[in-house]
Amino acid sequence: MTQPSLLTLLTERETAAGLAVEQLRERIASLTDQLTAAETDVAELAITRKTLLSLGGHVDVAAPADPTVASPAYQQILAVFHGATAPMRAKDICRALGTGTTAKDTEGLRARLKRLVARQTLTEPEAGLFTLAPPTPSA
Repeated sequence: MTQPSLLTLLTERETAAGLAVEQLRERIASLTDQLTAAETDVAELAITRKTLLSLGGHVDVAAPADPTVASPAYQQILAVFHGATAPMRAKDICRALGTGTTAKDTEGLRARLKRLVARQTLTEPEAGLFTLAPPTPSA
């Protein structure tokens, strides 16, 4: 009985890995399509809410007045904080969002977090740790 050559084993393993990569890419594409559809639904529902409230002469106090904060990317970040029980670091938020955790990814997110701090939506109780800002009392 002859044993398969190393080259044959390597080829088989490479083929299997290639198939796994293709399957993962298809899943990512499907999830990306689902995410896009869900983000579109959220945006359209927000527009509908705003239109209905404006027709009735009401102001929606729940909708962020700042268009940056109202964007889907920032709303995803804020959703992580709404579920958090303690202050979080940028890398933890990247993990919660399912994004990369390389320096490039965390620094990009940290810039967004700093913008939310500047808009008083988040606070930074100590360097690199972020949490939701306490609600401001209504006038």
